[in-house]
Amino acid sequence: MSRYMGTETEYGITCPSDPSLSPIVTSTHAVVAYAAMHTGARARWDYEDEHPLKDARGFDLKRYHTVPVVDANAIGVANVVTSNGARFYVDHAHPEYSSPEVSNAWDAMLYDAAGDIVLNRAAENIAALYDQGASVLKDKAPCPPLKFYKNNVDGKGASYGSHENYQYSRHTDFPTLSGALIPFFVTRQVIIGAGRVGIGQEGEREGFQISQRADYFEQRVSLETTLNRGIVNTRDEPHADEREFRRLHVIVGDANMSQYSNFLKLGATKLVLDAIEAGVDFRDLALVDPVDEIKAVSHDPTCTHELSLVDARTLTAIAIQREYLARCSARDDVDKRVLELWAEILDDLERDPLSTADRLDWTAKYKLIRGFLARGVGIGDPKLKAIDLQYADIDPAKSLYRALVRKGSMKTLAAPGEIEAAADNAPADSRAWFRGAVSRKFAEDVLASNWQAVVFATGAGPRKVHIDAVDGFTAAEVGEVVDKARTVDELLAALG
Repeated sequence: MSRYMGTETEYGITCPSDPSLSPIVTSTHAVVAYAAMHTGARARWDYEDEHPLKDARGFDLKRYHTVPVVDANAIGVANVVTSNGARFYVDHAHPEYSSPEVSNAWDAMLYDAAGDIVLNRAAENIAALYDQGASVLKDKAPCPPLKFYKNNVDGKGASYGSHENYQYSRHTDFPTLSGALIPFFVTRQVIIGAGRVGIGQEGEREGFQISQRADYFEQRVSLETTLNRGIVNTRDEPHADEREFRRLHVIVGDANMSQYSNFLKLGATKLVLDAIEAGVDFRDLALVDPVDEIKAVSHDPTCTHELSLVDARTLTAIAIQREYLARCSARDDVDKRVLELWAEILDDLERDPLSTADRLDWTAKYKLIRGFLARGVGIGDPKLKAIDLQYADIDPAKSLYRALVRKGSMKTLAAPGEIEAAADNAPADSRAWFRGAVSRKFAEDVLASNWQAVVFATGAGPRKVHIDAVDGFTAAEVGEVVDKARTVDELLAALG
């Protein structure tokens, strides 16, 4: 079966006219405004299949033994399943877009980029409601216009995530998996880093580094995602048949604007997982101290830092990435494209990192920063931090990344129409198709959803439809049934 995957992006959020507004409140406004104007309904999230404290190393730290009762109308709990099968909701103090499950890296890149469209639509809705003096939240004042950023740091010591998810076999040995992935994750930042002005968790030292997230990792392996973060996360929450599958929850990547960075992040990681499960040995690439090395690689924009390996060799991040590339093989045309671009980018990075500034986020940003440094602006100047932030602005009219694309200085892989389509239509070859289709057609009758089920309101009371198989409930499998059904009762009767 295909290796299904997806992304989770926590967006930075601010209210320019009133920075004191709680991001929990503003995030709630954004999700509810999107739901009100794009789906017409807002279903609660079904937490029955959630096990965030179950660890792949064989233990469970769950604090309760019953499904939590969550008030769907409480501030900070807003949730909507979008027509493309994604989840848009409030995660702590951020709006989060969790993309639908897809079967390949190309689609994963498209549906990740579609999240920017969802957030921009939310921003447009908020601004329109504010002009009307209206609010979507009962007894709450209208929310002023909001700004969203696809980045990972607030400049004050906090970091928020851009996570990846990959389905893999439960029969794969986890210590072997984590051992093979750690050197890959430590070094892949030379391709997928978003770039950051400031060194250290609070940006306390002046300088430019490759990754936004590298300074926040403190362990090799860990279950935690908000503190004591591990390079490999051990959450064992498959969102599928737990007898057969696990879900690799990757928290070590940056949020990318670049389509090249995103495609390679997802595609190369998929290929490495394929190789691990095919028995390819990566033990010779083990690092002496990966926690120190992930920071050392990030702090060296020349990409010449040599990492210390357990076998006494020293290799650059580029050389280690070449080892992974050489041991991976393609199964389809998407894989072939990944391998070609992976090799191309590594060649160019080795020749001159800035030669990739038309394709990678961190080098595009570094080129802009170096232009100001050449004109005498100091690396600690607030203007440079403003550039760092503006690059990640998802507003097409304000984003430096979008400006580079318009100028032809930044290459893209997908046509704008492909991303627009992904924002509105679920992938046809996964269960996300069913989730998206019923959220659009029967929005008022969907009581709750999660990745593995949809709960409908029927004439006989609530009924839960389980969609455990990620490759089930596809357009080919149930499309005709959904199209013909006039009511939820007809739909469920046809589904049997």
